[in-house]
Amino acid sequence: MTPAARTWTPAWPCPVGQIWSSWRRGAGDPTYRIAAGRHWRALRTPLGPATLSVWTSPGDGSVHAEAWGEGAGWALDHLPTLLGADDDTAGFGVRHPALAAALHAHPHWRVGRGGIVMAALVPAVIEQKVTGQEAFRGHRGLVRRYGTRAPGVPASLDLWLAPTPAELRRIPSWEWLRLGIDHARSATVLRAAAVASGLERTLTCSPAEADARLRGIPGIGVWTSAEVRARAHGDPDAVAFGDYHVARNIGWALVGEEVDDDALLELLEPYRGHRYRVQRLLELGGFVHPRHGARMAPRTHLPT
Repeated sequence: MTPAARTWTPAWPCPVGQIWSSWRRGAGDPTYRIAAGRHWRALRTPLGPATLSVWTSPGDGSVHAEAWGEGAGWALDHLPTLLGADDDTAGFGVRHPALAAALHAHPHWRVGRGGIVMAALVPAVIEQKVTGQEAFRGHRGLVRRYGTRAPGVPASLDLWLAPTPAELRRIPSWEWLRLGIDHARSATVLRAAAVASGLERTLTCSPAEADARLRGIPGIGVWTSAEVRARAHGDPDAVAFGDYHVARNIGWALVGEEVDDDALLELLEPYRGHRYRVQRLLELGGFVHPRHGARMAPRTHLPT
């Protein structure tokens, strides 16, 4: 199958891997591969499934892309947006040495706009209140068992499309448990899948309205909404309040001690409008709070 192709030259040196790093759900994510110097993503676009392959030219900074499948045109048309071309940094001021260091190390990172709500929402729900190991395993199992091969690429690449909302709704309750995804999380995924088309329309809403509509679904709270809006909507203010590590990491970076969400809200107030930008830059900069003792162990009561 001959791919559709596009070359785009951004106004800045575009670090594809940095910008898309938040989309990759662990090294074994079947929907995202890095191979042969390219980033490969399997997308459920509004126009149908697509495989998108992206790489850069070190010499002139051009971004090259090839795409396969019914959604290839959508993927190529949205390439700049996916890579942060619409991200507006106006009003973002650096007020701390740690943030200045993170920005100096990652000056070209941007907030990309994924443009597909369910692609961000399903993995975020699976990540609720579990370890990263559990979440990545659950997402990986869901995609491999109920997804389909990405179009246009050889099976050896092992790239998979996530299940559609309709396919998600057909999964029996006991199969979710076998994937290590408990009823609370699977029920939230199914409620979202039932109104998936309405959720996709939040992409045209203001950040506040998108947040309200996402959180109107039982099981989606502040944290999950922020995770979705940061990725799918490209919201630079969607900081992940309620995260197990985010408040601690940002507090340690900016004031030298761990803080809770109430203190984090106050600490980030000078950056309102860009609070997720602060969060992500500090993450990319490697600023984490000291961790002592054993890691949280995955739960063992589910029949995986």
